Amino acid sequence: MFRGFVTVGVLTLAAAVAASASQQNPPAAKPAAPPGRVEAGGVLFKKVGCYQCHANEAQGGLSGPRIGPNVVPFARFSEYVRTPTGEMPPYTSKVLSDQDIADIYAWVQARPRPPAVTTIPQLAP
Repeated sequence: MFRGFVTVGVLTLAAAVAASASQQNPPAAKPAAPPGRVEAGGVLFKKVGCYQCHANEAQGGLSGPRIGPNVVPFARFSEYVRTPTGEMPPYTSKVLSDQDIADIYAWVQARPRPPAVTTIPQLAP
């Protein structure tokens, strides 16, 4: 029975220490995205070859999906550009700065949304 009290006491103490540590050291907030410049992003989109897979207006091509507008939040977009999965090559900070990525993202977000399928005559029932 004494061993049970000791175990409960140790677990309670460990929980208190863990709670105290988490209050003293909150997780670091991710830095805010730099404001993107749409025109510069369009130039970069073509210059670094994004259009080759994602097509001229980021609408998706044969090997790259549609990436805009509003497909993913900036943090996820930036993370994927740096460390992609699949066939996309990684773009390190030596190739694209954080500002460059923000510019490309701003340009992608400024692309027109695709029309609703119901508004395309060739696809009407």
